[in-house]
Amino acid sequence: MIELRNGNLRSIRSSTRLPDYDRTNIRPGIVHIGVGNFHRVHQATAIEECLHASGHEHWAISGVGLTNSSSGRKKAASYRLQDNLYTVTELRADLSMATQVVGAMVEYIHAPASPQAVLDRLAHPDTHIVSLTITEGGYNIDETNGEFRLHQVDVLNDLSGAPLRTVFGFIVFALQARRKAGLKPFTVVSCDNLRSNGNTTRRAMLSFARAVSTRLSDWIEENGAFPNSMVDRIAPQVRDEEKERINAFSGINDLLPATCETYTKWVIEDHFCDGRPQLELGGVEFRNDVAAFEAVKGRLSNAAHMLMCYPSLLMGHRLVHEGMREPAIVKLLQIFWTSDSIPLLTSPEGYSVAGFTNQVVTRFSNPAIRDQLLRVAHDGAAKVMVFHGRTIRELIDNGKDVTREAFMLACFSRYLSGVDDLGKTFDVYEPQLTDIDWTISRSDDPVGLLRTTPFRPLKLEHCAQFRNRYLDLRDRLAVHGTAATLDAILV
Repeated sequence: MIELRNGNLRSIRSSTRLPDYDRTNIRPGIVHIGVGNFHRVHQATAIEECLHASGHEHWAISGVGLTNSSSGRKKAASYRLQDNLYTVTELRADLSMATQVVGAMVEYIHAPASPQAVLDRLAHPDTHIVSLTITEGGYNIDETNGEFRLHQVDVLNDLSGAPLRTVFGFIVFALQARRKAGLKPFTVVSCDNLRSNGNTTRRAMLSFARAVSTRLSDWIEENGAFPNSMVDRIAPQVRDEEKERINAFSGINDLLPATCETYTKWVIEDHFCDGRPQLELGGVEFRNDVAAFEAVKGRLSNAAHMLMCYPSLLMGHRLVHEGMREPAIVKLLQIFWTSDSIPLLTSPEGYSVAGFTNQVVTRFSNPAIRDQLLRVAHDGAAKVMVFHGRTIRELIDNGKDVTREAFMLACFSRYLSGVDDLGKTFDVYEPQLTDIDWTISRSDDPVGLLRTTPFRPLKLEHCAQFRNRYLDLRDRLAVHGTAATLDAILV
């Protein structure tokens, strides 16, 4: 098996697509913070296409990792060993595969080990764009009032002058250095699954900047750019056994292989303050109605992921396509779309929502992806609010049926126990729940979940319509189990 290095590229099988540009002749113009699987198969592959075209030599990527964990340190070491190369393998529904080596990332900096190196790269005149995949819950916004949490411990650390820890500190202090040097600010591009992700990023960065200097925040607000974008591609976790299978297929010993579906979409506002690559070469669409695409993707596709993952887990499944083999799960999604969410949406002009939802069923059902239900389920308190919060509120305000939403939250409450209906355990990861939230959710209070911090803004415990349906379904799940309760609500 071939070790993944610059010097070994020409020894790789001809069936694998390779960078056909000179990697020694490209330099980073983009800094990406949060180099997870999604970025590697989505934004990075779009940049890869650009680098295959002439005139893009200065648009390579400098990756930044913020996590000071053993896995974060191991990732940094692996990239060093591989000259920052990695493979992306598309997993097709017919179980065939196609691998490419991505060379777009020419540098990787582990921020906890080298915070000054991150600042220097961000402040460098060659840096024109900073992109982010820091998760939906990573923007430090208080959902109760929409304000940036200035008193969060790591934010306070950064404002104190200690070595930086947060994306906000790195970006704002780098912008401060650029302002002093007479440089333009870079464009900050969020690629996370949030509504109006650019606006959210702007609010967070300006709030932090204002705590540093009002002149700095005014300069960023006047001269910076935070385009909204919609991103979509399934990028499953690559576990050890999958890594062995992918590497055996490619003949490459990749320490950090990434896999994905064939489908990919990136829609973004063409609002950049210091230039951009010709992203159209990578299939990126520039449109002014990004919000409509966000709504369709978030409230139909991401919302469907959340809706199906908790009952599927409780029924004993661990992979998304296994859950989609349950006719009741597919029917649940279809009723949710036609009765609950689609009537509340204004779709992009010329766009087929029915075609999109049919495609979602096909994508979720792809057996080759082997996407982990727990990948979807984890951090659910944040994701549910992002992808279902508005739908829940509008259904209540319009006096509509809340059965599907109440069922999802009842399943989520049961998921927090970490045990499915078959008595098998699974890991629960909910960083948005505080110790007090966990105490409330595990108490005898039947609506304890609805009172926890993430869900409090919806005030569901005070809405008799929702509370009563939630309590009924919660009791049914406890007595009859998930499958029977789901069948009952689909009649």
